[in-house]
Amino acid sequence: MFADLVYETLRKVPKGKVTTYSALARAIGKPRAARAVGNALNKNPYAPEVPCHRVVLSSGKVGKFAHGTKQKMKLLEAEGITIEKGIVPKRFILTRL
Repeated sequence: MFADLVYETLRKVPKGKVTTYSALARAIGKPRAARAVGNALNKNPYAPEVPCHRVVLSSGKVGKFAHGTKQKMKLLEAEGITIEKGIVPKRFILTRL
């Protein structure tokens, strides 16, 4: 199932790092499915074991979160990720999984 593949792959993103929706889509072999990845993460029944808060936009913007953007930012900052004006610096972003 598509969502299960997304969740399994996202589990590989370590604490203190993030990835992007498009990188996650590429990692599961569906490079044009970034939006579908986002939809699957919005319905994530396995949080926090599947850390959907560790997925950001390709631009580095934090993006949306089922529990609100402020909560997503708090979770990321608690993991040591700095956020500057709503953007995660490139040094924290994994583009290949």
